[in-house]
Amino acid sequence: MDVERTFTVEQPIEQAFAFLSDFENTEHWDPGTVSTRRTSGDGGLGTTYKNTSEFMGRRVELDYETVGYDVPTHFVCRGVNGKTTATDHLTFTAVEGRTQIHYRAVFEFPFPINVLAPLFVRGKIEKLADETVAQIKTSLA
Repeated sequence: MDVERTFTVEQPIEQAFAFLSDFENTEHWDPGTVSTRRTSGDGGLGTTYKNTSEFMGRRVELDYETVGYDVPTHFVCRGVNGKTTATDHLTFTAVEGRTQIHYRAVFEFPFPINVLAPLFVRGKIEKLADETVAQIKTSLA
């Protein structure tokens, strides 16, 4: 299951990329994040993070790794916890001093959750995506 949004922020591409590709900043822009801390790496490809998020009243811990890192145009971070995989894809495009961001979050669940999730959590994930865009815009204002 995935969700996508495309939006524009007022910051130049280098600044938007630097902020969003430092995954510790999810505490500022991801409304579901409770905490994120870097566990290894320099922030680039292969950097790992421990993330605690809350969704639908449940706390979930995921171990994230930066699996895509092309400064300043593309960032991908994948989180796993044995049951769920969550992958955040961010693509950045410079537009007259501002930055267009394409955000795609992909969620992979085990059976039978993968069959039921679209029926029961699609709306909540869509709402969370809207809240995420709003918080990114606020964080980069």
